[in-house]
Amino acid sequence: MSRKRIHVITGCTAVGKTELALRWAEAHGAEIVSCDSLLFYRGMDIGTAKPTAEERARVPHHLIDVCEPSEPMDIARYCDRARAVVEQLSARQAAGVPILVTGGSGFYLKAFFAPVVDRVAVPEEIRTAVAALSLDEAVAELRRLNPSEAALGGLDLANPRRVARALERCLATGKTVAELRREFAAQPSLFADYELRLTELVREPDDLARRVRERVAAMLRAGLLDEVHGLLTRGIKENPSAAGAIGYRESIAVLEGRAPLAELEAQIVRNTLALVKKQKTFFRAMLPEHERVDLRQWVDVLP
Repeated sequence: MSRKRIHVITGCTAVGKTELALRWAEAHGAEIVSCDSLLFYRGMDIGTAKPTAEERARVPHHLIDVCEPSEPMDIARYCDRARAVVEQLSARQAAGVPILVTGGSGFYLKAFFAPVVDRVAVPEEIRTAVAALSLDEAVAELRRLNPSEAALGGLDLANPRRVARALERCLATGKTVAELRREFAAQPSLFADYELRLTELVREPDDLARRVRERVAAMLRAGLLDEVHGLLTRGIKENPSAAGAIGYRESIAVLEGRAPLAELEAQIVRNTLALVKKQKTFFRAMLPEHERVDLRQWVDVLP
């Protein structure tokens, strides 16, 4: 029996994923599963270019507006929710509801193709003890548990977060960093039992840059600063992932008097174009071989 299928479309910010996804889903009776790391948050609408209520009325969407802006969504929670939604859609009819995953957030997108969560259970007492260590102390303990460079597996010992994460897992399991990495790499991907068809949408650099500039201008006209002002009252700064997102961090700086309003639009454009560059690198390096489609010929681009 052939495996059930998931269609995935990705592409850089502002490339045009939303409209293409809607058209394809309407044509095929599909439902859309988001893998955008900011669409989870209620109230973060303008700055994320979230599909509008009218667009979501055209096609059912999943994993949008599932938590408050003050409540971080992590990759483990996302994987659990995405798997549950996909299984629900697959089981709804004998042949399954066509599933279209769309978004450009690299780590969440990668979850469909490769392991991204190690699932090592770290007791709270270990987490607390590691958090109390300085970086030098944590590195010394990590070296004691990993007595060779090979055992450390090339870990970046200057990165406090990675050192802490590695030390927690070594203490919890009694294994070296290299052993944990080998076990992690040997895990099946979350959707190994599905056939995945990946398409990346692309545009010429000048065209994409123009669309970024137009999108940022439209967001500001639509009331981005008012949206961010409201989100500050809802605790967005308690969630570093949300508060640090492009469009939001720059707006927060303006509202708090740390940056001039006159430079807001240009700063968001610069940071968005830098993100686009990172996205292109990620898609090339971290995703499996896939079709790339220039959206100048976007009719029927998905099989």
